[in-house]
Amino acid sequence: MNKLRVAIAQLNTTVGDISGNTSKAMSYIEQADKKQSDIIIFPELTITGYPPEDLLFRKDFIQANLHALNEIVEFSKNRDMLIVIGFVDSDVYLYNAAATIYKGEIIDIYHKIRLPNYGVFDEKRYFKSGNKISIIKYKNIRIGITICEDIWYPKGPDFYEALSGDAEMIVNISASPYTIGKNRKRTEMMRTKSKDNIIKIAYCNLVGGQDELVFDGNSMIIDEKGAIVAKLHSFTECLDIGDVLFSDVLNRRLKDINIKGSRKEEIISPYKLIYSSIDNAKREKIDDLLFQIGKTMESEEEEIFNCLVCGTEDYIRKNGFKHAIIAISGGIDSAIVAVIAVKALGSENVTGIFMPSQFTESISKRDAKKLCNNLGIELIEKPIEPIFNMYLTFLNDIFKDLPFGVAEENLQARIRGNLVMALSNKFGWLVLTTGNKSEMSVGYATLYGDMAGGFAVIKDVTKTCLYKIANWVNERWDLIPESIIERPPTAELRPNQKDTDSLPPYEILDPILKAYIEEDKSKAEIESMGYDKSSVNKVINLIIGNEYKRRQAPVGIKITERSFGRDRRYPITNKFKPPK
Repeated sequence: MNKLRVAIAQLNTTVGDISGNTSKAMSYIEQADKKQSDIIIFPELTITGYPPEDLLFRKDFIQANLHALNEIVEFSKNRDMLIVIGFVDSDVYLYNAAATIYKGEIIDIYHKIRLPNYGVFDEKRYFKSGNKISIIKYKNIRIGITICEDIWYPKGPDFYEALSGDAEMIVNISASPYTIGKNRKRTEMMRTKSKDNIIKIAYCNLVGGQDELVFDGNSMIIDEKGAIVAKLHSFTECLDIGDVLFSDVLNRRLKDINIKGSRKEEIISPYKLIYSSIDNAKREKIDDLLFQIGKTMESEEEEIFNCLVCGTEDYIRKNGFKHAIIAISGGIDSAIVAVIAVKALGSENVTGIFMPSQFTESISKRDAKKLCNNLGIELIEKPIEPIFNMYLTFLNDIFKDLPFGVAEENLQARIRGNLVMALSNKFGWLVLTTGNKSEMSVGYATLYGDMAGGFAVIKDVTKTCLYKIANWVNERWDLIPESIIERPPTAELRPNQKDTDSLPPYEILDPILKAYIEEDKSKAEIESMGYDKSSVNKVINLIIGNEYKRRQAPVGIKITERSFGRDRRYPITNKFKPPK
């Protein structure tokens, strides 16, 4: 039968851990070989990890990556299996590359053609685009090689590999980071591609957290009719192996009017076609092997939650931490961060600290204790009122008779920041900050106070989204006290304080933030959506005026198409104001 046994190795790599990434790849090669796989596919830049950023400017880093590739080539010598793996190739320039290896030889090296240079991607800073497309004939099957962005364009390299090179399967090795809804969009794009070009697609995506990015995996195989043959799990490293039949691809293509028309109309491929053939591969299979179809996320809240857990676990683990500490306030933000931390690390590796002031209500203490009991984590209680009063006495001759205001409010947050960082320094615990995207957008956070810490778990999650996640968490595990969800949000830095004293209600604020930050809508466009002028003007001014705070915030997980950090790069010194 005309078939290949395909292994997809959805790896969780670590940037710079070249030996660790290589060792992991070899382990999966060995497992795939034992299952008599014909081909194993790894993610983009497997050897270096993705994205390596300015490590690519180091010659010793490039050489170590090439040495690791040679190790894999040597490791493949006695294995009757094609290996497609991502690495950094080098001549005069650097290339984001895929090596195709067979029995101790590099059969082909493909250079990524479409280099993304938007949002979090800076590939044109480092790499030169390739100008060749690759077809490998293996066991009578023609396989085209592509890398990530190459497959996202209507007439990208995969199009020419299918029509000019008669490829029956496109391999796409990828490092495509998670954003809300990305997996659905990506899947539909590939299903459309496979149907339009009558081609099978074997897609292997990276998985795991790397600084602010989280790669969701969701690797898949799609047949020429657009049906999903295999789907690997989200946010989980795994290997899946199964048989792919090719008997219908060329027959269907020969009969398809649109494909025939495309061939006649196509002038010349803009890329040089490199054709390789492996003629001595003969390993036969005794039994058929079926792919598994991974469980699909039931809701957007589940998807986001699992992303945050994955990103938190990997940031802590990959940076050598074992324990996290969280300032528990009795509010929704710290509650969600605590749940995520426990799911990522286990309750024995998470500590909470409750630091009440004279403005803290008894319900906050009650809810903080109940939350930590539900999660099984230790809760340290350290009232800050004595320290706060000492500060006020010390500053009294300077502040004189000025009224209580933001300075006094922020003093409390900074005392808490000092205490939580002291525990971090003493015990080596990583501080997980609890600020959300709504607050960070408008500067409703204290620099060197509640912003102090090592990792901002919910930095890109709006307040309204957090409430949805909280409800989803309680439907599944019933961990967050209902009073935390129902109580109006408050910073408790002055008597009877509510967030709405300073900000529009979050159900109004969050859509304005999304329109201005993520969609680049003008003031007039946002007003036309039905929001009053004063609210829109206030929110935009707060966004512009607090860039300096966001620039100093800890790194945090990206879940939206426009997160703060590398995604959105606005100047701090900025005199542009939206026209009235």
